[in-house]
Amino acid sequence: MTNHKISIDHIGFLTPGNYASDDPLAGLEQTLRLLEYGETIGFASAWVRQRHLEPGISSAAAFLAAATQRTDRIQLGTAVIPIGYENPYRLAEDLSTVDVLSRGRLNVGLSAGRPPHVDLIGPLAFDGDWSAYDFSHQRVLRFAGNLRGEFLGDEYTVIKTPFGPQRPRLQPHAKGLADRLWYGGGSLRSARWAGENGFNLLIGNVTTGEQTDDFFEAQARQLETYRQAGGTSRRVALGRVIVPFDGADASTRRRYLDYAAGRHERTLTPQGERRTLFARDLVGTSEQILERLLADPILPHVRELRLELPYEFEQDEYRQILDDVVARIAPEFGWSRTNDEIGKAASTNPAAA
Repeated sequence: MTNHKISIDHIGFLTPGNYASDDPLAGLEQTLRLLEYGETIGFASAWVRQRHLEPGISSAAAFLAAATQRTDRIQLGTAVIPIGYENPYRLAEDLSTVDVLSRGRLNVGLSAGRPPHVDLIGPLAFDGDWSAYDFSHQRVLRFAGNLRGEFLGDEYTVIKTPFGPQRPRLQPHAKGLADRLWYGGGSLRSARWAGENGFNLLIGNVTTGEQTDDFFEAQARQLETYRQAGGTSRRVALGRVIVPFDGADASTRRRYLDYAAGRHERTLTPQGERRTLFARDLVGTSEQILERLLADPILPHVRELRLELPYEFEQDEYRQILDDVVARIAPEFGWSRTNDEIGKAASTNPAAA
């Protein structure tokens, strides 16, 4: 099969980062190894969610700081950090440090709005009455402004340091990180805001149904709104749940199919007061998945694809999925590993070249 209509330059994956509550180290270590493996087989980026009160990655900055020391080439990203719980200045310090440690490989995805579980976490995270706290897009803009590294005060403002007088600004200054900011868009309002404010756009397999019950129609309108609002020259990364089972055994194939079947009903109608729409999971042989990807009306309009790994699977299954995508799906969209990547893979794992 040769595809002439869709060309993807960048393929990444989003990993859940799950672990057993009584053994978080083992799970976090497995996720770090999965990022290493993804780099070895040629993925361009690896992304993690930031989740609270769950056995998953609760501090993307801390986790990705570790990942910078375990990888060399692959871009690292957050998809996404809910900024409601974060101090825009302190988060900028943390993520600037991660970007410096990564040598400029960090991508920061954010979301605004009332964060999850705020009734439980609010009293712990905020001083005083948190119900009137600012959860708006302004917190994202404050964070972005901090990353730009402007000096504080006027030209005569200095602070005393062990190194002598210094003009104060956020340290370390990670040059270029402000251009690698992403917003997780799932509505016309968020897409418009991201375009107007110069953010790259993350879209995925969950969105808001506005004046339509059709997932793809809703997402197409959001993408058009984003570009009309100023996002024409920015990056857009599309996420889809993709689970090929060519390399899986019979029992694993059945489990993958059962997983998709258990989530199918939610794709049939809008869910909840916000009319949330879900795309179907792409589970099957690579040939079946390619057929459905080629029919995806959003994919021809983006150059970056993000494989979203399901929460429920094991590490060896994640590796099998990544292997099948690299070997059987990605090449059909014009993607290939460069000689430099193959050389790095061979030096790390001779069997991978």
